[in-house]
Amino acid sequence: MTAELVRGQNHPLSQVRLEIRISAGKPVVATAVLGDESGRIHGVERVAHPGVPTLPGLEVSRQAAADHRLAVDLDAVPAAVHRVGVVLALPTGVGGPVGFGSVAAPFVAVTGLDGAEIVTFTLTGLDAESAVIALELYRRQGAWKVRAVGQGYAGGLAELLTDQGLPQAHQLATEINEAVVRGLARSVPAPPPPTSDGDRSRQTAALGPDQSGSPYNPQNTPGAQATHGAQGIPGSQGVGGPYGATSSAHGTASPAGGATPSDPEPAQSASAPPAGGPIDYSHPRRQNTAPPPPPPTAPPAQPGEPARPVAGDATGWSMEERLYNQVWGMFEDLARSTAAFRSAVDFADARMEKELDQVLSDPRSRIGGQGEAAREAAQAKHSRLVDQAREALDRDLGQLGAEADVVEPALPAAYARWDSPVWHAYRVPMEMPMALRLGDLHVPESEPLRIPMLVRLPLERGLWIDSGRTGSSDGLFTDAHDMRRLAMESAVAHTARLLAVHPAGEFTVHVLDPAGSAAGELSPLVRSGVLAAPPAAGAAGVAAVLGQLTERVDLVQMAVRGGVADSLPPGFDTAQQLLVVNDFPHGFDDRAVTQLRYLADEGPAVGVHLMMVADREDAAGYGPLLDPLWRGLLRLTPVADDHLADPWVGHAWTYEPALVPPGSQVLQQVLAQVAAARTNYQ
Repeated sequence: MTAELVRGQNHPLSQVRLEIRISAGKPVVATAVLGDESGRIHGVERVAHPGVPTLPGLEVSRQAAADHRLAVDLDAVPAAVHRVGVVLALPTGVGGPVGFGSVAAPFVAVTGLDGAEIVTFTLTGLDAESAVIALELYRRQGAWKVRAVGQGYAGGLAELLTDQGLPQAHQLATEINEAVVRGLARSVPAPPPPTSDGDRSRQTAALGPDQSGSPYNPQNTPGAQATHGAQGIPGSQGVGGPYGATSSAHGTASPAGGATPSDPEPAQSASAPPAGGPIDYSHPRRQNTAPPPPPPTAPPAQPGEPARPVAGDATGWSMEERLYNQVWGMFEDLARSTAAFRSAVDFADARMEKELDQVLSDPRSRIGGQGEAAREAAQAKHSRLVDQAREALDRDLGQLGAEADVVEPALPAAYARWDSPVWHAYRVPMEMPMALRLGDLHVPESEPLRIPMLVRLPLERGLWIDSGRTGSSDGLFTDAHDMRRLAMESAVAHTARLLAVHPAGEFTVHVLDPAGSAAGELSPLVRSGVLAAPPAAGAAGVAAVLGQLTERVDLVQMAVRGGVADSLPPGFDTAQQLLVVNDFPHGFDDRAVTQLRYLADEGPAVGVHLMMVADREDAAGYGPLLDPLWRGLLRLTPVADDHLADPWVGHAWTYEPALVPPGSQVLQQVLAQVAAARTNYQ
């Protein structure tokens, strides 16, 4: 299974012959540097670049490009080499961008020779930097590991190489750029990519461009506004988009509609297409080269029959990835079909209104049989258009429903509902999955169809379980006490799922319950023994836990910036950390509030995540001070609520939390296995 690294995280390498794949969206220069134990480069002969593309054990691209593949044979590198750094730089003097902040976040994957991804890393948070150390392969006690670095340099290659101790840094940087300019001068434009039948999300010319944010993959967005003033969804550099690839086309989407909301903030292209020219509907961070399609698992349908849905019929390197992409494709199809239906209804309304205006504008036809006949004709046309649109939508919903019926039972535990039979065969995993289910999404027209809401792991944004009143009927008729209870139960269910999908010892949970008001809801976590310590109560307990996690973030950040992320103190807990906060801001002084904001902003990059259970109105006394905190978290609700905005196609997606069925013992059974695995691990 692929390990998705965050900045500073490392991962062992079980292979020595590797391929490093880079996707940057814009042409970049890919180089590799060979360093000693301290990371110093002892000469220009230790740098592979477009002018000198091959070194012992290394081969890089010969010119700048948006996509690169670097070949690495760690057994062939010199014995004195202990670090192999992969460097990306923007070419200068060619009219391109001058900083990585103006381009899509580069994506780097380390794969085996069979193409299977070992680790991936998305370089986020870059701004004016024009050169960056993406990752490094390093030798430690005779074994090789890979570490996500993401260290950028505003001074470009020259500053980067100087920092690595190369005496001829400026001269070599100039030579590299000259080689790149010569290569670009010789290059010719690539032909447009052919339209693939497997790209289910961009086959209709009327569809709008994709975006990076969405209710579907809140992980990869800066966040869209919720309908009640709270931030909606964030993200991964990834909606994006929520899913990194799309699955096979159903062929049922109407060309009149829009496309999916994937992470509510749309990422429009930097420049508009020329008038009359073709529009590029491809996702800016979606890989252009799709994995091989899965083998057929069902006989083809007979002529005239609809295609038979098959679980896992999307592209992907593993069944988990194929199911992930298939669910994402279903989400896109539902968004498009709904947008097509609403567009058709709006057109029918506008047409009828126009025809009625024409009738009423003529005094001769306002009264009498002629006017009445014109009104009846306009209404008949309206009904016919709406019926046709509804028929097309029902056909699409029927096909999506049939697909959901076969996909839902095939989902692994991380993607499945709590009532799925897969949990009865649950075992603590050996690797972290690529995504996690936080609930379901639907639109009013899609009843009873539900699409799983999957969020990429590791979390790149904290979660906010809103315990205040919502605008939905469920929220309006639920009193404040019950809403707080439901919010805490929802938080416990999400926390248990996060614990269940991580390997033993790789996910640690801390809880702040200053007033002890959530003792009943927290009892499954406390009784099972999966918490790092009992829930912290009182101002002293809040200060102690926040101080501990704040120091952890500071320490890891300093280690990463100093290039010694693998030299943390002995006994340092390298597991991902989750802080669950109940009843905020009660029990928090000004210092604690500042620390909480710091953890929300800086924690995810170093493996410290936040889950807030709070009513924003309770913290209204802080005024705009806490606005960045709420905007930085993904807002979820304990009851069904249509707060996930989709600015792309105009949908308001209704979110339903993933809760444990009443009376079910599945939560206790799963937590018992997690606790047993933690005990064996320790």
